Amino acid sequence: MASTQLDLDVLIVGAGISGINAAYRLQTDGPKGSRYAIFEARHSLGGTWDFFRYPGIRSDSDIYTFGFSWKPWHKPETVAQGADIKSYMTEAVQETGIDKHIRYHHRVVGANWLSQEQCWEVSFEADGQPPQTLRTRFMLLGTGYYDYDTPMKALIPGIDNFAGKVIHPQFWPEDYNYGDKHMVVIGSGATAVTVVPAVAEKVKHVTMLQRSPTYIMPIPKQSLAARLLFALLPRFLAHSLNRSLWIVQSYVMIYFCRLFPNVARALIRSVNRRLLPKSVPIDPHFSPAYKPWQQRLCASMDGDIFAAIRSGKASIVTDHIETVTADTIKLKSGAELHPDVIVTATGLGLRFAGGMKISVDGAAFDVTSKFIYRASMLQDLPNLVYVVGYENASWTLGADCAAKVLVRLVNELKAAGKTSATPRLANPERMEVKPLLNLGSTYLKNANKVFPKGGTGAWAPRSTYLADLYKATYGDLNSEMEIV
Repeated sequence: MASTQLDLDVLIVGAGISGINAAYRLQTDGPKGSRYAIFEARHSLGGTWDFFRYPGIRSDSDIYTFGFSWKPWHKPETVAQGADIKSYMTEAVQETGIDKHIRYHHRVVGANWLSQEQCWEVSFEADGQPPQTLRTRFMLLGTGYYDYDTPMKALIPGIDNFAGKVIHPQFWPEDYNYGDKHMVVIGSGATAVTVVPAVAEKVKHVTMLQRSPTYIMPIPKQSLAARLLFALLPRFLAHSLNRSLWIVQSYVMIYFCRLFPNVARALIRSVNRRLLPKSVPIDPHFSPAYKPWQQRLCASMDGDIFAAIRSGKASIVTDHIETVTADTIKLKSGAELHPDVIVTATGLGLRFAGGMKISVDGAAFDVTSKFIYRASMLQDLPNLVYVVGYENASWTLGADCAAKVLVRLVNELKAAGKTSATPRLANPERMEVKPLLNLGSTYLKNANKVFPKGGTGAWAPRSTYLADLYKATYGDLNSEMEIV
Protein backbone atom coordinates (compact mmCIF):
# COMPACT_ATOMS: atom_id res chain seq x y z
CA MET A 1 0.00 0.00 0.00
CA ALA A 2 1.35 3.44 -0.92
CA SER A 3 2.56 5.57 1.96
CA THR A 4 1.04 8.98 2.45
CA GLN A 5 3.97 10.06 4.65
CA LEU A 6 5.89 11.90 1.96
CA ASP A 7 8.19 14.83 2.56
CA LEU A 8 8.05 15.93 -1.09
CA ASP A 9 6.18 15.17 -4.26
CA VAL A 10 9.25 15.80 -6.44
CA LEU A 11 12.93 16.04 -5.58
CA ILE A 12 15.11 17.69 -8.22
CA VAL A 13 18.82 16.96 -7.89
CA GLY A 14 21.04 19.75 -9.19
CA ALA A 15 20.51 23.51 -9.43
CA GLY A 16 21.96 23.93 -12.88
CA ILE A 17 20.21 24.63 -16.17
CA SER A 18 18.38 21.27 -16.08
CA GLY A 19 17.14 21.49 -12.50
CA ILE A 20 16.00 25.09 -12.73
CA ASN A 21 14.12 24.47 -15.98
CA ALA A 22 12.42 21.39 -14.50
CA ALA A 23 11.34 23.42 -11.46
CA TYR A 24 9.81 26.05 -13.71
CA ARG A 25 7.88 23.45 -15.73
CA LEU A 26 6.65 21.82 -12.54
CA GLN A 27 5.51 25.17 -11.11
CA THR A 28 3.68 26.25 -14.25
CA ASP A 29 2.36 22.96 -15.69
CA GLY A 30 2.37 20.49 -12.82
CA PRO A 31 -0.38 19.84 -10.26
CA LYS A 32 -1.20 22.87 -8.14
CA GLY A 33 0.48 22.81 -4.78
CA SER A 34 3.16 20.31 -5.76
CA ARG A 35 5.77 20.14 -3.06
CA TYR A 36 9.24 20.13 -4.52
CA ALA A 37 12.80 21.00 -3.63
CA ILE A 38 16.05 21.33 -5.52
CA PHE A 39 19.03 19.80 -3.73
CA GLU A 40 22.35 21.33 -4.77
CA ALA A 41 25.59 19.94 -3.37
CA ARG A 42 27.52 23.14 -3.93
CA HIS A 43 27.15 26.53 -2.25
CA SER A 44 25.58 28.18 -5.28
CA LEU A 45 23.41 27.50 -8.30
CA GLY A 46 24.74 27.31 -11.83
CA GLY A 47 26.28 23.87 -12.13
CA THR A 48 28.90 24.07 -14.86
CA TRP A 49 28.69 27.86 -14.92
CA ASP A 50 29.53 28.16 -11.24
CA PHE A 51 32.09 25.36 -11.03
CA PHE A 52 34.32 26.04 -14.03
CA ARG A 53 36.41 29.21 -13.72
CA TYR A 54 39.04 28.91 -16.45
CA PRO A 55 39.76 32.00 -18.58
CA GLY A 56 37.19 32.75 -21.26
CA ILE A 57 34.68 30.09 -20.20
CA ARG A 58 31.55 30.47 -22.30
CA SER A 59 28.74 28.43 -23.81
CA ASP A 60 29.74 26.31 -26.78
CA SER A 61 26.20 26.68 -28.15
CA ASP A 62 24.36 29.85 -29.07
CA ILE A 63 22.81 31.40 -25.98
CA TYR A 64 19.39 31.77 -27.63
CA THR A 65 18.84 28.00 -27.54
CA PHE A 66 21.03 27.40 -24.49
CA GLY A 67 18.96 29.83 -22.44
CA PHE A 68 15.47 29.08 -21.15
CA SER A 69 12.61 29.28 -23.63
CA TRP A 70 10.56 31.04 -20.93
CA LYS A 71 13.10 33.76 -20.16
CA PRO A 72 14.47 35.83 -23.05
CA TRP A 73 18.20 36.42 -23.14
CA HIS A 74 18.53 40.18 -22.96
CA LYS A 75 22.12 40.77 -24.08
CA PRO A 76 23.35 41.07 -27.69
CA GLU A 77 26.01 38.33 -27.52
CA THR A 78 25.41 35.18 -29.55
CA VAL A 79 27.75 33.16 -27.31
CA ALA A 80 27.59 34.05 -23.63
CA GLN A 81 30.35 34.22 -21.04
CA GLY A 82 30.09 31.89 -18.07
CA ALA A 83 29.62 34.66 -15.49
CA ASP A 84 26.80 36.16 -17.55
CA ILE A 85 25.07 32.79 -17.82
CA LYS A 86 25.17 32.36 -14.05
CA SER A 87 23.78 35.87 -13.53
CA TYR A 88 20.99 35.07 -15.98
CA MET A 89 20.14 31.87 -14.09
CA THR A 90 20.17 33.71 -10.76
CA GLU A 91 17.79 36.30 -12.16
CA ALA A 92 15.53 33.54 -13.49
CA VAL A 93 15.11 31.78 -10.13
CA GLN A 94 14.51 35.05 -8.31
CA GLU A 95 11.84 36.19 -10.76
CA THR A 96 9.96 32.88 -10.55
CA GLY A 97 10.37 32.12 -6.84
CA ILE A 98 12.34 28.97 -7.62
CA ASP A 99 15.13 30.25 -5.37
CA LYS A 100 12.93 29.59 -2.34
CA HIS A 101 12.98 25.87 -3.17
CA ILE A 102 16.76 25.45 -3.54
CA ARG A 103 18.64 23.78 -0.69
CA TYR A 104 22.37 24.42 -0.96
CA HIS A 105 25.04 22.17 0.56
CA HIS A 106 22.61 19.26 0.15
CA ARG A 107 24.40 16.35 -1.50
CA VAL A 108 22.32 13.32 -2.44
CA VAL A 109 24.37 10.19 -1.75
CA GLY A 110 21.78 7.49 -2.36
CA ALA A 111 18.21 6.78 -3.43
CA ASN A 112 16.31 3.56 -2.75
CA TRP A 113 12.91 2.85 -4.31
CA LEU A 114 10.53 1.32 -1.80
CA SER A 115 8.03 -0.81 -3.71
CA GLN A 116 5.68 -1.32 -0.78
CA GLU A 117 5.50 2.38 0.04
CA GLN A 118 5.66 3.47 -3.62
CA CYS A 119 8.22 6.20 -3.05
CA TRP A 120 11.90 7.04 -3.09
CA GLU A 121 13.81 7.08 0.16
CA VAL A 122 16.65 9.52 -0.41
CA SER A 123 19.83 9.75 1.66
CA PHE A 124 21.54 13.11 1.69
CA GLU A 125 24.21 15.06 3.51
CA ALA A 126 23.45 18.64 4.50
CA ASP A 127 26.14 21.09 5.62
CA GLY A 128 28.57 18.28 6.40
CA GLN A 129 26.20 16.58 8.86
CA PRO A 130 25.67 12.80 8.97
CA PRO A 131 23.34 11.44 6.27
CA GLN A 132 19.65 12.17 6.63
CA THR A 133 16.70 10.73 4.73
CA LEU A 134 13.50 11.96 3.16
CA ARG A 135 10.74 10.41 1.09
CA THR A 136 9.58 11.67 -2.27
CA ARG A 137 7.26 10.26 -4.92
CA PHE A 138 9.30 11.40 -7.93
CA MET A 139 12.89 12.31 -8.67
CA LEU A 140 14.53 14.22 -11.50
CA LEU A 141 18.29 14.00 -11.89
CA GLY A 142 19.60 17.23 -13.37
CA THR A 143 23.18 16.30 -12.58
CA GLY A 144 24.69 16.41 -16.09
CA TYR A 145 27.38 13.90 -16.93
CA TYR A 146 30.63 15.46 -15.70
CA ASP A 147 32.61 14.23 -12.72
CA TYR A 148 33.24 17.44 -10.80
CA ASP A 149 35.70 15.74 -8.45
CA THR A 150 37.99 13.88 -10.86
CA PRO A 151 38.89 14.99 -14.39
CA MET A 152 39.68 12.52 -17.15
CA LYS A 153 43.22 11.23 -16.62
CA ALA A 154 45.40 12.56 -19.42
CA LEU A 155 48.03 10.09 -20.61
CA ILE A 156 50.90 12.56 -20.98
CA PRO A 157 54.27 10.81 -20.69
CA GLY A 158 56.43 12.35 -17.99
CA ILE A 159 53.95 15.04 -16.95
CA ASP A 160 54.80 14.37 -13.29
CA ASN A 161 58.40 15.40 -14.02
CA PHE A 162 57.42 18.96 -14.95
CA ALA A 163 58.78 21.49 -12.46
CA GLY A 164 56.44 24.29 -13.51
CA LYS A 165 52.73 24.59 -12.87
CA VAL A 166 50.30 22.03 -14.33
CA ILE A 167 46.64 23.11 -14.45
CA HIS A 168 43.55 21.22 -15.46
CA PRO A 169 40.88 23.73 -16.56
CA GLN A 170 38.41 22.01 -14.24
CA PHE A 171 40.48 23.23 -11.27
CA TRP A 172 41.79 26.58 -12.46
CA PRO A 173 43.45 28.34 -9.48
CA GLU A 174 41.61 31.40 -8.27
CA ASP A 175 43.38 34.66 -9.10
CA TYR A 176 46.22 32.80 -10.85
CA ASN A 177 48.54 35.30 -12.55
CA TYR A 178 49.69 33.86 -15.87
CA GLY A 179 50.96 37.18 -17.17
CA ASP A 180 54.38 37.15 -18.84
CA LYS A 181 54.51 33.33 -18.88
CA HIS A 182 55.02 30.84 -21.67
CA MET A 183 51.93 28.64 -21.61
CA VAL A 184 51.22 25.40 -23.47
CA VAL A 185 47.60 24.30 -23.69
CA ILE A 186 47.41 20.59 -24.50
CA GLY A 187 44.22 19.75 -26.38
CA SER A 188 42.16 20.77 -29.38
CA GLY A 189 38.58 20.73 -28.13
CA ALA A 190 36.21 23.47 -27.04
CA THR A 191 38.09 24.20 -23.80
CA ALA A 192 41.45 24.66 -25.52
CA VAL A 193 39.88 26.77 -28.27
CA THR A 194 38.37 28.98 -25.54
CA VAL A 195 41.40 29.25 -23.25
CA VAL A 196 44.00 30.12 -25.92
CA PRO A 197 42.50 33.43 -27.11
CA ALA A 198 41.41 34.32 -23.56
CA VAL A 199 44.98 34.18 -22.19
CA ALA A 200 46.75 35.45 -25.33
CA GLU A 201 46.70 39.12 -24.33
CA LYS A 202 48.43 38.54 -20.98
CA VAL A 203 50.86 35.66 -21.52
CA LYS A 204 54.26 36.06 -23.12
CA HIS A 205 53.15 33.37 -25.55
CA VAL A 206 50.61 30.54 -25.63
CA THR A 207 50.90 27.41 -27.75
CA MET A 208 47.99 25.08 -28.43
CA LEU A 209 49.58 21.64 -28.66
CA GLN A 210 47.25 19.17 -30.33
CA ARG A 211 47.65 15.53 -31.19
CA SER A 212 44.92 15.82 -33.81
CA PRO A 213 43.02 18.89 -35.00
CA THR A 214 39.33 19.66 -34.70
CA TYR A 215 36.96 21.68 -36.86
CA ILE A 216 36.79 25.31 -35.72
CA MET A 217 34.17 27.70 -37.03
CA PRO A 218 33.86 31.39 -36.18
CA ILE A 219 30.50 32.46 -34.85
CA PRO A 220 29.51 36.16 -34.80
CA LYS A 221 29.63 37.80 -31.40
CA GLN A 222 26.37 39.52 -32.22
CA SER A 223 23.61 38.24 -34.51
CA LEU A 224 22.28 40.74 -37.04
CA ALA A 225 19.01 38.79 -37.32
CA ALA A 226 18.56 38.86 -33.54
CA ARG A 227 19.22 42.60 -33.38
CA LEU A 228 16.61 43.23 -36.07
CA LEU A 229 14.01 40.99 -34.43
CA PHE A 230 14.45 42.58 -31.01
CA ALA A 231 14.35 46.05 -32.53
CA LEU A 232 11.13 45.45 -34.48
CA LEU A 233 9.08 43.04 -32.34
CA PRO A 234 7.92 42.72 -28.72
CA ARG A 235 10.63 41.14 -26.64
CA PHE A 236 9.09 37.73 -26.01
CA LEU A 237 7.91 37.29 -29.61
CA ALA A 238 11.36 38.29 -30.88
CA HIS A 239 12.91 35.80 -28.44
CA SER A 240 10.67 32.95 -29.63
CA LEU A 241 11.27 33.64 -33.32
CA ASN A 242 14.99 34.09 -32.86
CA ARG A 243 15.25 30.89 -30.81
CA SER A 244 13.34 28.97 -33.49
CA LEU A 245 15.62 30.41 -36.16
CA TRP A 246 18.73 29.21 -34.34
CA ILE A 247 17.25 25.74 -33.75
CA VAL A 248 16.42 25.33 -37.43
CA GLN A 249 19.69 26.72 -38.74
CA SER A 250 21.77 24.52 -36.42
CA TYR A 251 20.07 21.37 -37.72
CA VAL A 252 20.36 22.58 -41.32
CA MET A 253 24.10 22.91 -40.74
CA ILE A 254 24.39 19.47 -39.13
CA TYR A 255 22.48 17.71 -41.89
CA PHE A 256 24.39 19.60 -44.55
CA CYS A 257 27.67 18.46 -42.99
CA ARG A 258 26.50 14.86 -42.85
CA LEU A 259 24.98 14.76 -46.33
CA PHE A 260 27.78 16.69 -48.04
CA PRO A 261 30.84 16.14 -45.82
CA ASN A 262 33.40 16.96 -48.51
CA VAL A 263 31.69 20.24 -49.39
CA ALA A 264 31.34 21.14 -45.70
CA ARG A 265 34.99 20.31 -45.08
CA ALA A 266 36.04 22.49 -48.01
CA LEU A 267 33.92 25.40 -46.77
CA ILE A 268 35.32 25.20 -43.23
CA ARG A 269 38.88 25.01 -44.55
CA SER A 270 38.20 28.02 -46.77
CA VAL A 271 37.03 30.08 -43.79
CA ASN A 272 39.98 28.94 -41.67
CA ARG A 273 42.48 29.72 -44.43
CA ARG A 274 41.09 33.22 -44.86
CA LEU A 275 41.46 33.94 -41.13
CA LEU A 276 44.96 32.52 -40.71
CA PRO A 277 48.15 34.47 -41.38
CA LYS A 278 50.06 33.29 -44.44
CA SER A 279 52.84 32.02 -42.21
CA VAL A 280 50.55 29.38 -40.66
CA PRO A 281 49.62 26.49 -42.99
CA ILE A 282 46.16 25.00 -42.79
CA ASP A 283 47.67 21.50 -43.04
CA PRO A 284 48.08 19.77 -40.68
CA HIS A 285 46.79 22.16 -38.01
CA PHE A 286 43.22 22.54 -39.30
CA SER A 287 42.71 19.25 -41.17
CA PRO A 288 40.86 16.77 -38.94
CA ALA A 289 40.94 13.09 -39.93
CA TYR A 290 37.19 12.77 -39.38
CA LYS A 291 34.20 14.24 -41.19
CA PRO A 292 32.44 17.39 -39.98
CA TRP A 293 30.05 16.68 -37.08
CA GLN A 294 31.43 13.25 -36.30
CA GLN A 295 32.64 15.32 -33.38
CA ARG A 296 31.15 18.57 -32.23
CA LEU A 297 32.38 21.66 -34.07
CA CYS A 298 34.25 24.15 -31.89
CA ALA A 299 32.82 27.66 -31.94
CA SER A 300 35.26 30.56 -32.02
CA MET A 301 33.58 33.84 -31.11
CA ASP A 302 34.31 36.32 -33.90
CA GLY A 303 37.18 34.02 -34.86
CA ASP A 304 39.09 35.00 -31.70
CA ILE A 305 41.53 32.08 -31.83
CA PHE A 306 42.55 33.04 -35.36
CA ALA A 307 42.97 36.65 -34.23
CA ALA A 308 45.26 35.45 -31.41
CA ILE A 309 47.38 33.51 -33.91
CA ARG A 310 47.55 36.51 -36.25
CA SER A 311 48.73 38.68 -33.36
CA GLY A 312 51.76 36.48 -32.86
CA LYS A 313 50.89 35.88 -29.19
CA ALA A 314 49.47 32.41 -29.93
CA SER A 315 50.63 29.53 -32.08
CA ILE A 316 49.50 26.01 -32.85
CA VAL A 317 51.58 22.83 -32.98
CA THR A 318 50.30 19.48 -34.23
CA ASP A 319 52.47 16.69 -32.91
CA HIS A 320 52.70 13.84 -30.40
CA ILE A 321 54.39 14.17 -27.02
CA GLU A 322 57.47 12.00 -26.57
CA THR A 323 57.93 12.99 -22.95
CA VAL A 324 57.82 15.89 -20.53
CA THR A 325 60.90 16.80 -18.52
CA ALA A 326 61.37 19.34 -15.73
CA ASP A 327 61.27 22.26 -18.17
CA THR A 328 60.60 20.86 -21.64
CA ILE A 329 57.93 19.13 -23.69
CA LYS A 330 59.78 16.90 -26.15
CA LEU A 331 57.79 16.04 -29.25
CA LYS A 332 58.10 12.98 -31.45
CA SER A 333 59.09 15.15 -34.40
CA GLY A 334 62.19 16.22 -32.46
CA ALA A 335 60.84 19.70 -31.72
CA GLU A 336 60.72 21.03 -28.17
CA LEU A 337 58.51 23.43 -26.24
CA HIS A 338 59.66 25.23 -23.09
CA PRO A 339 56.61 26.27 -21.08
CA ASP A 340 56.37 27.84 -17.66
CA VAL A 341 52.86 26.43 -17.25
CA ILE A 342 51.04 23.52 -18.87
CA VAL A 343 47.25 23.45 -19.18
CA THR A 344 45.85 19.96 -19.75
CA ALA A 345 42.63 20.64 -21.67
CA THR A 346 42.35 16.97 -22.56
CA GLY A 347 38.81 16.16 -21.56
CA LEU A 348 36.48 15.72 -18.63
CA GLY A 349 35.66 12.76 -16.45
CA LEU A 350 32.19 11.22 -16.66
CA ARG A 351 29.89 10.24 -13.82
CA PHE A 352 26.25 9.24 -13.60
CA ALA A 353 23.99 11.24 -11.27
CA GLY A 354 26.87 12.87 -9.41
CA GLY A 355 27.96 9.49 -8.08
CA MET A 356 24.83 8.79 -6.04
CA LYS A 357 23.99 5.13 -5.36
CA ILE A 358 20.66 3.90 -6.69
CA SER A 359 18.84 0.82 -5.46
CA VAL A 360 15.43 -0.82 -5.60
CA ASP A 361 14.18 -2.38 -2.36
CA GLY A 362 17.75 -2.38 -1.11
CA ALA A 363 19.24 -4.14 -4.14
CA ALA A 364 21.89 -2.17 -6.04
CA PHE A 365 20.70 -0.95 -9.45
CA ASP A 366 23.18 -1.24 -12.34
CA VAL A 367 22.49 1.73 -14.59
CA THR A 368 24.87 0.59 -17.33
CA SER A 369 22.92 -2.64 -17.93
CA LYS A 370 19.64 -0.80 -18.57
CA PHE A 371 18.12 1.02 -21.53
CA ILE A 372 16.82 4.57 -21.51
CA TYR A 373 13.08 5.06 -22.10
CA ARG A 374 11.80 8.04 -24.11
CA ALA A 375 15.33 9.42 -23.66
CA SER A 376 14.27 10.40 -20.13
CA MET A 377 13.56 7.41 -17.87
CA LEU A 378 15.40 4.19 -17.07
CA GLN A 379 14.30 0.63 -17.66
CA ASP A 380 12.99 -1.01 -14.45
CA LEU A 381 13.33 2.19 -12.42
CA PRO A 382 10.07 3.79 -11.20
CA ASN A 383 9.26 7.50 -11.06
CA LEU A 384 12.70 8.73 -12.03
CA VAL A 385 13.59 11.10 -14.86
CA TYR A 386 17.21 11.48 -15.91
CA VAL A 387 18.12 14.56 -17.93
CA VAL A 388 20.15 13.88 -21.05
CA GLY A 389 20.83 16.74 -23.41
CA TYR A 390 22.23 16.82 -26.91
CA GLU A 391 25.80 16.39 -28.05
CA ASN A 392 24.99 18.18 -31.32
CA ALA A 393 22.75 20.99 -30.02
CA SER A 394 22.17 22.99 -26.85
CA TRP A 395 21.91 20.86 -23.73
CA THR A 396 18.92 22.90 -22.57
CA LEU A 397 16.75 21.67 -25.43
CA GLY A 398 17.05 18.07 -24.26
CA ALA A 399 16.65 19.13 -20.64
CA ASP A 400 13.33 20.75 -21.50
CA CYS A 401 12.10 17.55 -23.15
CA ALA A 402 12.94 15.62 -19.98
CA ALA A 403 11.16 18.22 -17.83
CA LYS A 404 8.04 17.86 -19.95
CA VAL A 405 8.14 14.08 -19.48
CA LEU A 406 8.38 14.58 -15.72
CA VAL A 407 5.41 16.94 -15.62
CA ARG A 408 3.29 14.64 -17.79
CA LEU A 409 4.19 11.69 -15.58
CA VAL A 410 3.20 13.53 -12.41
CA ASN A 411 -0.03 14.86 -13.92
CA GLU A 412 -1.17 11.63 -15.55
CA LEU A 413 -0.51 9.45 -12.51
CA LYS A 414 -2.34 11.89 -10.26
CA ALA A 415 -5.31 12.04 -12.63
CA ALA A 416 -5.47 8.25 -12.79
CA GLY A 417 -5.12 7.82 -9.03
CA LYS A 418 -1.90 5.85 -9.51
CA THR A 419 1.44 6.19 -7.74
CA SER A 420 4.20 4.84 -9.98
CA ALA A 421 5.24 4.26 -13.58
CA THR A 422 8.08 1.88 -14.42
CA PRO A 423 9.46 1.38 -17.96
CA ARG A 424 9.59 -2.34 -18.76
CA LEU A 425 11.39 -3.99 -21.67
CA ALA A 426 10.14 -7.49 -22.35
CA ASN A 427 13.22 -8.89 -24.09
CA PRO A 428 16.18 -6.62 -23.44
CA GLU A 429 18.61 -9.21 -24.80
CA ARG A 430 17.06 -8.75 -28.25
CA MET A 431 17.27 -4.96 -28.25
CA GLU A 432 19.76 -3.37 -30.61
CA VAL A 433 22.21 -1.37 -28.52
CA LYS A 434 22.99 2.22 -29.46
CA PRO A 435 25.22 4.66 -27.57
CA LEU A 436 23.45 7.20 -25.40
CA LEU A 437 25.83 9.91 -26.66
CA ASN A 438 26.94 9.39 -30.23
CA LEU A 439 29.97 11.57 -30.95
CA GLY A 440 33.61 10.59 -31.30
CA SER A 441 35.04 12.90 -28.63
CA THR A 442 37.77 11.19 -26.62
CA TYR A 443 36.11 11.76 -23.25
CA LEU A 444 32.86 10.18 -24.51
CA LYS A 445 34.45 6.94 -25.71
CA ASN A 446 33.94 5.22 -22.34
CA ALA A 447 30.41 6.54 -21.83
CA ASN A 448 28.98 3.01 -22.10
CA LYS A 449 30.79 2.15 -18.86
CA VAL A 450 29.02 4.97 -17.02
CA PHE A 451 25.60 5.59 -18.56
CA PRO A 452 22.53 3.59 -19.61
CA LYS A 453 22.18 2.25 -23.15
CA GLY A 454 20.14 3.48 -26.04
CA GLY A 455 18.02 1.19 -28.18
CA THR A 456 15.29 1.53 -30.78
CA GLY A 457 11.65 2.58 -30.71
CA ALA A 458 10.61 3.89 -27.30
CA TRP A 459 14.16 3.10 -26.12
CA ALA A 460 15.98 5.24 -28.68
CA PRO A 461 18.39 7.94 -27.50
CA ARG A 462 17.82 11.57 -28.36
CA SER A 463 17.72 12.36 -32.09
CA THR A 464 16.50 15.83 -33.03
CA TYR A 465 14.90 18.41 -30.79
CA LEU A 466 11.67 18.94 -32.70
CA ALA A 467 10.97 15.20 -32.86
CA ASP A 468 11.88 14.74 -29.20
CA LEU A 469 9.78 17.73 -28.15
CA TYR A 470 6.73 16.29 -29.91
CA LYS A 471 7.24 12.90 -28.25
CA ALA A 472 7.74 14.48 -24.82
CA THR A 473 4.63 16.63 -25.20
CA TYR A 474 2.24 14.32 -27.03
CA GLY A 475 3.90 10.91 -27.31
CA ASP A 476 2.66 7.72 -25.70
CA LEU A 477 3.86 7.30 -22.12
CA ASN A 478 1.82 4.17 -21.47
CA SER A 479 3.30 1.61 -23.86
CA GLU A 480 5.99 -0.61 -22.32
CA MET A 481 5.20 1.02 -18.99
CA GLU A 482 4.03 -0.69 -15.81
CA ILE A 483 1.64 1.61 -13.97
CA VAL A 484 0.65 0.92 -10.36
